[in-house]
Amino acid sequence: MDGLLIVDKPAGRTSHDVVSEVRHLIRQSRVGHTGTLDPFATGVLVLLVGHATRLAQFLKDSEKEYEAVIRFGYATDSGDVTGNILEETRLKPNLSESAIESVLPSFHGWMDQVPPMFSAKKKGGRKLYELARQGLNVERAPVRVCIYEFEPIKNDSNLLKDNLDGTTDLKVRVICSAGTYIRTLAEELGKRLGTSAHLAELRRTRAGEFGIDQASSLTELKLSVDEGNLGIILLPPDAALSTLPFVHLSDTDERRARHGQQVSAPEALRGGDPAIRMLDREGNLIGVGYFDAEKQVLLPRIVLPAPK
Repeated sequence: MDGLLIVDKPAGRTSHDVVSEVRHLIRQSRVGHTGTLDPFATGVLVLLVGHATRLAQFLKDSEKEYEAVIRFGYATDSGDVTGNILEETRLKPNLSESAIESVLPSFHGWMDQVPPMFSAKKKGGRKLYELARQGLNVERAPVRVCIYEFEPIKNDSNLLKDNLDGTTDLKVRVICSAGTYIRTLAEELGKRLGTSAHLAELRRTRAGEFGIDQASSLTELKLSVDEGNLGIILLPPDAALSTLPFVHLSDTDERRARHGQQVSAPEALRGGDPAIRMLDREGNLIGVGYFDAEKQVLLPRIVLPAPK
């Protein structure tokens, strides 16, 4: 069983929890995810199953899309609603929609973002959130990220929702590069508006080419397994490589590629993306080859088992 599962991760579970549950449901030990979601967050979690786990490198850097609720009025130690309150600025300042609309575009483009302490990034071999739970705050190297879109989502024609407790909510849509922390964006937006903020809700609506409309809940996944219909929602391994150019190999070149031997590269693929999908005559994925410009050949790098 090889392929991709697009899961709608529920709130309250870690990405590892979901992977473990899916392993148990489909009785397959080789399952991995391509991008962690915070426990309180929901949404698209792309899982690779079986030999498709070899293709993770082609998905981990894909852009992401989120819908989030930013709450102004206080900051937390985790940057989200699950943390302890650090700073309160309830009732001040009087946020205006015009101020928010003028500030949001300033986030567009490349920036250096320092990962939060409550994150899965590692320092000295230990995850930052483990150190944070011990009350430690260590220096973290900034990461280069890009914000492609950061825009408000109106609620009944209003940008802001008054929670009647001194806090105000703003719903936003974000499209960003992999590795971006939306919690950090929320905190920075609060600072630029002269207040404190944290993330109240977070939902990933897209990871690369895979949208929330393609995602199955864990309940739906279990039902598919129970009914013997897992193949309906299990995408083929080739779905992980949809942006790569491809070439159909002859029977002879297919045999060579499956043994890791170089094969000829069509003229049309030379000088483009170095990674190329290798397909058999029927369009099944053989693996990924890399074009060797010096030898003008395709060198198999990742090879999947032949379909049974």
